Amino acid sequence: MSIIPRLNRFDLTMIVISLVIGMGIFANPSEVAVRAGDTYIFFGAWIFGGIVTLCGALTFAEIGARYPHTGGFYKVFSYCYHPAFAFMINWVLVISNAASVAVVAIIGANYINPVTLPPEWQGPTGVKVVAVLSVLILYALAFFGIKVSARTQNVLSILKVLAVILLFSAVFMHDDSTVITKAIPTQGSLITALGLSLVPIFFTYGGYQQTINFGGDIIDPKRNIPKAIGLGIGTVIFLYLAINFAYYKVLGLGGLQQTTTLASTMAGVIFGSVGSKIASVLMFISVLAYINVNVMANPRVYYAMSEDGTLPEIFRRVNPKTQVQEFGVTFFVASILVILFFSDSFRKMLDYVMFFDTIGLSLAAVAIFILRKKTKELDNTDIYTIKLFPLVPIVFILSYWFVTLNIFWANPGAALVCLAVFALGLVIYYASVYMNKGRLPK
Repeated sequence: MSIIPRLNRFDLTMIVISLVIGMGIFANPSEVAVRAGDTYIFFGAWIFGGIVTLCGALTFAEIGARYPHTGGFYKVFSYCYHPAFAFMINWVLVISNAASVAVVAIIGANYINPVTLPPEWQGPTGVKVVAVLSVLILYALAFFGIKVSARTQNVLSILKVLAVILLFSAVFMHDDSTVITKAIPTQGSLITALGLSLVPIFFTYGGYQQTINFGGDIIDPKRNIPKAIGLGIGTVIFLYLAINFAYYKVLGLGGLQQTTTLASTMAGVIFGSVGSKIASVLMFISVLAYINVNVMANPRVYYAMSEDGTLPEIFRRVNPKTQVQEFGVTFFVASILVILFFSDSFRKMLDYVMFFDTIGLSLAAVAIFILRKKTKELDNTDIYTIKLFPLVPIVFILSYWFVTLNIFWANPGAALVCLAVFALGLVIYYASVYMNKGRLPK
């Protein structure tokens, strides 16, 4: 059964916002402040990261418009490079996505447990129980159908945006006489501080590229994909800059460096314990939105891999009534649950996840040059094309390579592990092809 388009432009815009706004903006500004060590570098990095993200979003908008396919992030690698390379890139990205969802679920449980559970349930066991339950509830919801999941996403996304707006507006109620902790300057050069600051920033801005996985689900994709991505990313950039200004105004750079539960801490400073609890609930809603959209998006990559014969046929089975890949969703959720039992720290995984992402996203962006040559017949049609080509994709690609080099320089061990995992993907690919009797496109 093939996938039938059922998602409109508004659905996709809300998906874009939720793919990007996870828990990163409520925790990672602290890490950026530590790495930047200076107010100007801190805000300059966020602004630069927003510009680069917009360049990436516009690049992926044209990729999605020129090549609208279910599991598009896999398909574009397969089409422009080779199925083996596509598998190498995507299998680690799906793993890193599952890991991110697992750890974000833990962070969400840390926020909500003190508000809803008795003290004896607020330890590590209670946190993991709530994280598992959150994932399982959204897993069950997914079986009601792609449209039900999209409507749920719309509601959660609107609540998430309202939460960010509420946190930002609270800054106007802040008394400037509050003591601001002195910032701790970073060690190293300006370039190093900027490069390392961009690691958590690009992680916080990331996720929008998964929208091309919904190519087969979108009504009129050649028009709606670029417009939804542009509107969604524009909204995200504005909200990110606004809430970072609020963090700085209330806590100062030193305060940012010393706390990771930024939203509840800031709300506590302004509104007291009640405000802190309300912020914790809003943060948990943000977590639910992030989990839900990933449960929707990632199985579509399995669908594309199965179409190429690199995964068994069961991964592309779609329920004709609900348009849900029941096995694919189950496999992805099972991966999250397994990781949940072994993951306790979000920050320890940051360099690993971002090394995967910077390589994968930059090479996906390079594909636009190949894709333009392969789809010349679309040049004079009404599809979206990048206005400042090739400047826009080049800015994105070079910026991500700059971050990749900084990760390698600062943490060569993590980089070498990631490269080994990429190489392992090649072994898994050929083993899968052999087991599936070489069912690859001719």
